[in-house]
Amino acid sequence: MISILLAKQLAVLFLIMGCGFLLVKLHLVKSQESRTLSVITLYLIMPCVIINAFQIDYSREIRDGFLLALLAAVLIHVILFLLCWILGKLLKFSSVEKASLIYSNAGNLIIPLVTAVLGKEWVIYASAFLCVQTVVLWTHGQSLMKESKGISWKKILSNINLIAIVIGILLFFTQLPLPSVLTDTIDTLSSTIGPVSMLVLGMLLAEVHWKEIFTGKRIYLIVFLKMVILPGAVLLFLRFLSHAVPIAHAQTILLISLLAVITPSATTITQMAQLYHNHAPYASAINVLTTLVCILTMPLMVALYTL
Repeated sequence: MISILLAKQLAVLFLIMGCGFLLVKLHLVKSQESRTLSVITLYLIMPCVIINAFQIDYSREIRDGFLLALLAAVLIHVILFLLCWILGKLLKFSSVEKASLIYSNAGNLIIPLVTAVLGKEWVIYASAFLCVQTVVLWTHGQSLMKESKGISWKKILSNINLIAIVIGILLFFTQLPLPSVLTDTIDTLSSTIGPVSMLVLGMLLAEVHWKEIFTGKRIYLIVFLKMVILPGAVLLFLRFLSHAVPIAHAQTILLISLLAVITPSATTITQMAQLYHNHAPYASAINVLTTLVCILTMPLMVALYTL
């Protein structure tokens, strides 16, 4: 049932993406203008979504569920690191391929999907995955893309999503009430995350050189590993974990963790590839193909998890 709802919601989001694509193709807007929407999404809408997720009454059940989601996120990253290390010995992954396999587009896609399919009260558990990925991405991920060992703690501590998570956690545990006009504003802005994110993606896809993407053979192997093999391994682990922990709604909480893993490659990796001159077209191609494939693989993975 959830897989059907997910497929329907993915179809809605991809139709919105198509609208963004058409706006550029009809020369009504330029692809570059999507940057403005990206800034609005990153610095305004996404923090509102995260803070809004923590605007719920404190309970031991929710606290334990959040800690479970946090633990699952850490263990998932350990699994992904180990699998990429093992497969990398055989397939000789480049830094772009490793980063694309490990890091997912969990922010822009998972939160609107969780909100639409499960309800906004479940977004708090998606925030746990975002918290872990943000720290790992701006330490290991950045070092990988720079092909150096330096860590930018400033980037980590100043990340707007991480700041929003900290604010949200403080509000949740202290139960400090926000003024109703402020909560209504945050709630209204939060509801725009799905449409705006997908419009941006559609506008960006309008300028993709499709012939260059589909001609490379190795990219299909990377996409298969990213969207089928690695998620399959995580799925098996989460199914076991859901039966092993005595926490209420563990299966649904860990389903959200799975959703975060089965999303396309992180757009941040493409941005880092551009910044550090590390095969940006290849990183972009992986991001595009995994985005196209996810409309089929995501419902399939969810269906297998809920069997």
